[in-house]
Amino acid sequence: MNPTKSREVPLYIYHAGQCDPKKCTGRKMARFELARLYDRVSRLPRSAILLDPMAEKALSPADDPKKGIIVLDCSWEEVERVFPELEKLNLEHRALPYMLAGNPVNFGRPFKLNSAEAFAAALYILGYKEQAEKVMSKFNWGHSFLELNKEPLDEYATAKNSLEIVEIQSHYI
Repeated sequence: MNPTKSREVPLYIYHAGQCDPKKCTGRKMARFELARLYDRVSRLPRSAILLDPMAEKALSPADDPKKGIIVLDCSWEEVERVFPELEKLNLEHRALPYMLAGNPVNFGRPFKLNSAEAFAAALYILGYKEQAEKVMSKFNWGHSFLELNKEPLDEYATAKNSLEIVEIQSHYI
């Protein structure tokens, strides 16, 4: 397993303001200064990793998160509108492997992660387990996500590349 990294990965959220503010994990992360919110795609950092469920490559420990990780917090209609703008940013599009949601809205449903869970999963896979735990500690249900996915997350964190992630994922689907 990757040793836990000491520096934290910058976390960024394109926030379209379309969710319930009381349930918005992105806003809560920003309040705790765990992530930075952007309301315009053009201001997102270039060359970061974009967590994209439609990406052809799975996120793996081989990816370099030093430029940060970006999550889109918006509707699918909004994603379709902003995708042409995202293409200009030279982002590394990566999909997260199979995991179950631990949040109260989608508990136990595969691939239905909220922004905080997506960040925590990515950080854990990339070897930033302490930062992943710090993110989830701000939510009273956060431990559920990490407990529910402990085995696959530990395995994903040992993969050498995207192909191994996909192979590991096949054991859980």
